[in-house]
Amino acid sequence: MPTQTMSLDPAAATAATASQPRLRLRAPRLGDGAHLWRIARDSQVLDLNSSYAYVLWCRDFAATCVVAEDRDGAVVGFVIGYVRPDAPDTLFVWQVAVDAAQRGRGVAADMLNALLDTVADAGITTLETTVAPSNTASRALFAAVARSRGAHLRIVDLFDATDFPDAHEAEQLHVIVPVRRHSQEEK
Repeated sequence: MPTQTMSLDPAAATAATASQPRLRLRAPRLGDGAHLWRIARDSQVLDLNSSYAYVLWCRDFAATCVVAEDRDGAVVGFVIGYVRPDAPDTLFVWQVAVDAAQRGRGVAADMLNALLDTVADAGITTLETTVAPSNTASRALFAAVARSRGAHLRIVDLFDATDFPDAHEAEQLHVIVPVRRHSQEEK
């Protein structure tokens, strides 16, 4: 399978943060891994991966991830994802997190939309993610992103709680199609 190279489109990042002029969206750099880990830990709702995993995300999957930084250069949010090896037209979003001080300002949707614009240019037509049924904020986020893009959102059961070795809640698969670049008129 050919390797897909994607980079966050600066025009998409600028347009996506029009409502947040003090934030800048960009692809993560290796040094951002510690910040991603801290934001995930401090969220108190995300499954916290090892710090090593976040550093690897920044190195190996930067083309399918995005970070938001404030005007002082502090990382205040991230989306991490990857192209599914058995479905090269599908972006799987692993985690979305925003620093507590930035929540409720549309940062998560801005990051997702900027990333989707970028990967759409690389042939991605589908977004997948899993969300626990009790996670109303994430359910609302992905529904709003699908609606704003004129896309269809399908939700199906994927992982039952018994699939996990710990007390993890079941996860439902959220599928958004089609993923295509926003035109300036749609924004």
